[in-house]
Amino acid sequence: MAEKGLRLASNKIVKRISSTKNSIENVFVIVFENANANDVLNDAYFGKELTTKGSLLSNYHGLRHPSQPNYIGMIAGSTHNCFFDTNIDIEGQTIVDLLEDRNLSWKSYQESYPGGCFTGDRYETYARKHNPFISFNNIRNNATRCARIVNSNELETDTERGTLPAFMFYTPDMNHDGHDTSVQFASQWLKEFLEPKLAHPSFASTLFVITYDESRTYFGNHIYTLLLGKGIPHPGSVDGTRYNHYSLLATIEQIFALGNLGYNDASAAPFQLHPDCAAFSNSK
Repeated sequence: MAEKGLRLASNKIVKRISSTKNSIENVFVIVFENANANDVLNDAYFGKELTTKGSLLSNYHGLRHPSQPNYIGMIAGSTHNCFFDTNIDIEGQTIVDLLEDRNLSWKSYQESYPGGCFTGDRYETYARKHNPFISFNNIRNNATRCARIVNSNELETDTERGTLPAFMFYTPDMNHDGHDTSVQFASQWLKEFLEPKLAHPSFASTLFVITYDESRTYFGNHIYTLLLGKGIPHPGSVDGTRYNHYSLLATIEQIFALGNLGYNDASAAPFQLHPDCAAFSNSK
């Protein structure tokens, strides 16, 4: 494991290039539940339609079973001794610390989330185990940060106002993510949810990451992950590099020049993106 501790970017001034047409201005992560990669690829929308538009990461793997450690690892670079789906309170840093150090905005959009920094394990079709931000003490116990965990309805408002945060983490509810339904049900929901956003000008500079937390079978943990929108090498491309959820975090860190958290994100391979796409420039 990499040396623990926050590793920020170098002592360079990091500034946004909002005027560069090739820049990735936002990253939008959507996480689905419990499906083997091949089962998702056999779906008409996930496996046929989206793969012609995006870049398929064909050798992507979850970290472990069950669900919650994968979500924790996505934003923290470590599972922090999380082995189960029961509520856990973690003393540690996350991508939130890196983003805020660079004055970059973020939100966790949670379907069916009741708001008010709710810490219960379930509310209607919301599940805390799929909301990793609430498990970290320095987010949950900080009113300003905890207010960035919102009901997913806020996404429509942010879209129309043109106030999308730099980093967006979207958790569908237990039906839409396929946990309590099926790949086909999740596919139908995703098509209705995603297609308008791909065509909306507010998302013109957004890199979408569509992934799963873990495989349904415990052997291998091979899961479907696809990149869409700004920054992909080219539509219909396939990247066979072995990646996992730490690679997702490393990619976001690279896009926004954040440095790293000093855990597994420090050594993980970031995704191969279009060489002309970058969100920041570094100058002395």
